[in-house]
Amino acid sequence: MVKFTLHDKQSAPEQSKALLDGSFKAFGMIPGLHAVMAESPQVLEGYKKLHELVLASSFDNDETTVVWQTINVEHACHYCVPAHTGIAKMMEVSDDIINALRDETPLPNDKLEALRTFTLAVVRKRGEVSSDEVQAFIDAGYAQRQVLEVMLVLSQKVMSNYINHIAETPVDEPFKKFEWKKAK
Repeated sequence: MVKFTLHDKQSAPEQSKALLDGSFKAFGMIPGLHAVMAESPQVLEGYKKLHELVLASSFDNDETTVVWQTINVEHACHYCVPAHTGIAKMMEVSDDIINALRDETPLPNDKLEALRTFTLAVVRKRGEVSSDEVQAFIDAGYAQRQVLEVMLVLSQKVMSNYINHIAETPVDEPFKKFEWKKAK
């Protein structure tokens, strides 16, 4: 097994040090994912930029969480599901939404369920969704902008989920209480 380095500001490549400083300022720690990504300053910078763009999207906190966690759960990301559980709690997303996403049970409203359904279709079909699936998403109250923004969030989550699978990133201490395994 290849052991990936969990970088800190001393071990990180020079270009990653300021990025890790930013992570520490934002989170009060260097998240394990960022520590792994620091090996490639471009990967860490790209991921952080995508994160900023996702937060600036037209999705509210509940919707952002639905897209993030739908992808995390579908990809069975041992790291991102607990991390985004903690993040969702900080974003004041209700436990009803958080638990439904983690447990793959129905969400508390039809619009959020339509967002999860569309996101799952995009992930499972690798973007080859039908016109009917797009129309159902729009009929649920979304617009073409949100169709595209699902792809933005997916881009961010592919980076984090896949890197966490390959690097076997350990769950950060603050999120261990939210540890998760995909139901069989």
